[in-house]
This record gives sequence, C-alpha cells and structure tokens, in this order.
Amino acid sequence: MNSIFAVSEQGSKIMKNKAFKSLICTTSLLLLSLPLFSHGIADSLKRDSTAAGYRIKTIVVDAGHGGKRPGAYGSYSVEKNVTLALAFKLQQAIQKDLPDVRVVMTRTTDDDILWQKRSDIANEAKGDLFISLHCNSLPDRLVTVGGRRRRVPDQSGRGVLLLVYGFHRHGDETGGDKEEAAAIRENLFEEKDVNGGGVDFNDPTQMILLNAFKNKYRKNSIRMANILNDEFTQNDGRSSEGVREQSLLVLCHSAMPAVLVETGYINNPKDEAYLNSEDGQNEIVSTIVRSIKTYKKELEQPN
Repeated sequence: MNSIFAVSEQGSKIMKNKAFKSLICTTSLLLLSLPLFSHGIADSLKRDSTAAGYRIKTIVVDAGHGGKRPGAYGSYSVEKNVTLALAFKLQQAIQKDLPDVRVVMTRTTDDDILWQKRSDIANEAKGDLFISLHCNSLPDRLVTVGGRRRRVPDQSGRGVLLLVYGFHRHGDETGGDKEEAAAIRENLFEEKDVNGGGVDFNDPTQMILLNAFKNKYRKNSIRMANILNDEFTQNDGRSSEGVREQSLLVLCHSAMPAVLVETGYINNPKDEAYLNSEDGQNEIVSTIVRSIKTYKKELEQPN
C-alpha cells in the first residue's frame, strides 16, 4: 500500500425547515429538547440526502498521485499515469451516461495535487460523491538464497480493494475525526455562525448534527463500496480483497461519501497488463459507472 494512508461548495440550496425537521426526527428525539435555532444552525443547514427530492448532482473524480509522487511502479508503468487515464475515461463515461451529473476532476495534468487540496476541490464543488482512483502494490519480500538474504518482488497481490474512511470509535474528537468534523461543518453550512465559525466540540447541537452526518457519510461510503465490490466480482469476475476501513487523509477531509478504489496490483504482471490495456481500463470504468447508477437510484428513491 502506498504512503497516502495517514490520519488525517455553489450548487446546493439551503434545506427547507420541513426536511430539516425530518432529519432531526430520524436522527434523535434528543434534538427536540435542544436550542435548534441557536447560532443560526437551522437557517444555514444545506440540502441533505435524507431530504425529499434529493439528487446526486456532482461527482468528484480523483486521479491518485502525480508529479514527483508517482505512486506505485510496475515493470513498465507507473500509478499516476494509469489513474489519470482512468479518471479521464470515467469523466467521459459519466458525462455520457449521466448527463445530469457534473463531474469535477481533482487533477487533469501530471501536476502533483496535495491530498488536502484534493479534498478542498471536492468540498468547494459541493460534491455528492468522491471517487479516488489508485493502483495497489506489495513491497518486496526478503528471501534467503544460498545463505544470503536478498529482496525479491512480491507479485502475489491480485485484484481490487475498496477503501472507506474509518473514523475513531472511541475517545474525543481528535486527529482525523476532528478534521473530518470541521470539513463536514464547512460543507453543511452556507455561512459561519455569529460567533465566528468553526466547530464547537462542547456544543451538543453542533455535535449531534455533525455526528449524524458523519455517520450518514460513512454508511453511504460503505454502501457505494459494497456496490462496487459486487460489480467487480460478480459481473467482471475479478479478484477482490473486499471493503476495508482505513484512516485516509484524502478521504477524511472530504465532507461527502467517499471511496478509494484500488483498481489492481500494478506490480503483478497480469494486473499491470490489464490496468494498461484499453479493454481493462474500459471495463473498470464501466463497472464504476454501473455502480454509480445503482447507488444513485437507491439514494434518490422517495422515502
């Protein structure tokens, strides 16, 4: 796995009071006893995927790595080039098959985009779904040959892996959790509150709302990842290591459902050939588009 793993707005309108009340009721009855209209929270809350008439309007496509951070290497190809080629194909396919959905790219050149900037691009675009494309690899193995230890390539990895952000389940809001809460707040509210903005971790109203959205984003991230996994394995017959939760910087700052797709092991000869072929790239893109359609249909069904 690459070194990206570290703990780590104006297309939508303000959500109507009716939808807001619906969210409150479904989240927790405790909210009814809290000062819901303090700090301008109720007046600032944006449209949510639990609201009636919700539509996925913007998808952010992230081509992993770039520039001087090329990512994983195969025998003749490098991750940053494969992911950019896949990202362009995915952009075109979404625009063709889902013309009502806007596609935002985090990078369109070889330039390296910092992980925080990728999330900023997604949040500023008011993304409804973030898809980050990567290639996997395994480190060399140490073996003993003739009494001497040496490194040999480990080419045993094969197939896809779907990663979602796994926030801490215990303790206070710290580290990646705190950064995620701040990102979600910025994406949920059109304006700063009257006291200057920022997340007040001692304000129960803010924390209940933020945690409700954080849990919703996590649930929908896993939902999308499972759809992808089923499409890859059941329709394409590809090997898969399943869906895992990881502390990922590029995902923890993204205030929306987000999935990182490890499209294959670039240091495995068969996977590398597949990842670099037109047929392989087209199949991967078709699988992701089918998954988006399924996810979009499920999410947009009337409650």
